[in-house]
Amino acid sequence: MPTFQYKNAYKLENGSILPEFQLEYQTWGALNTDHSNVVWVCHALTANADVVDWWPGLVGPDCLFNPEDHFIICANMLGSCYGSSSATDINPQTDEPYFHDFPVYTIRDIVGTLELLRQYLQIEHIEVLLGGSMGGQQALEWAILKPEIFSYLIPIATNARHSAWGIAFNESQRLALAADPTWKERRRDAGQAGLKAARAIAMLSYRHYDTYVEFQTEEDNSKLEHFRATTYQSYQGDKLVKRFNAFAYSYLSKAMDSHNVGRGRESIENALSLIRAKTLIIAISSDLLFPQHEQEFLAKHIPAAQFVSVDTRFGHDGFLIETESLSSHIQSFIQRNKSAGKGSDFISKPATIFI
Repeated sequence: MPTFQYKNAYKLENGSILPEFQLEYQTWGALNTDHSNVVWVCHALTANADVVDWWPGLVGPDCLFNPEDHFIICANMLGSCYGSSSATDINPQTDEPYFHDFPVYTIRDIVGTLELLRQYLQIEHIEVLLGGSMGGQQALEWAILKPEIFSYLIPIATNARHSAWGIAFNESQRLALAADPTWKERRRDAGQAGLKAARAIAMLSYRHYDTYVEFQTEEDNSKLEHFRATTYQSYQGDKLVKRFNAFAYSYLSKAMDSHNVGRGRESIENALSLIRAKTLIIAISSDLLFPQHEQEFLAKHIPAAQFVSVDTRFGHDGFLIETESLSSHIQSFIQRNKSAGKGSDFISKPATIFI
């Protein structure tokens, strides 16, 4: 996987300094002659740069955003554990892993590293910038920071400021990490039991009451323990522990808490007014973590933004599941702008959509 190495000091919002950093990223397809086919995807909390793997049906062969027509980029964000600089890396100033000494960073800091990667790749224009959840937070921040770069902005199931509800969920998960006796230890596998519990807490915000009732209710009325919902929570926790890291989870959740596009920009409304990309805001109807009124607020304050809600029973995770609806709405939005003479000839042929 390609790696962007930034060998200079990088100053974070809180004044801390990263002596250097790296970002792993992936690309699919090729630039067209006028470099007008770039699609940049920002990923969510525990995802990675392999967007074709975790967003099938929207990105990849035979999808709306496909490598035959588009040059697709996704970078593993700062602080994650899939190859970009994170708390388990060696601190060049001490020759020891950072662990708990890694500096706290923000969504804006993550976006700053993406902007440096864009410059390194010599990409002057991004046709479509999209992301869901924490990825949508990055997309909004980037579109405000560099409004002249993007033609289309598509934030999905996200917000302009992380809510007190979302912060409370994240803090509850960090308390689960802290309750693990190993969390204080300076080792790569510290906090694994806490991470399992944290993921189980998170699942309650990612799905919906109706989803649990539909899929996890017992058929056996005589059962007294070992319920389907019990084993489901344990399974989801174990699955994350096998592929993720407690340090990354802690730091990334703090970065999410920091999200506020209005910080240092007079107000949230003023910040959103700076966006110049043609914007489609997508809500997930049953989302408990990023409820629909947060996306309606975005649509109200981003100039000429359009809004659509995807009806689903899957809660917040609907943005990863309902790719047929997402593809249909996004394709219609871009084609409407093309027909109105406001966009480039971006989608060259109808997409074959799979879910």
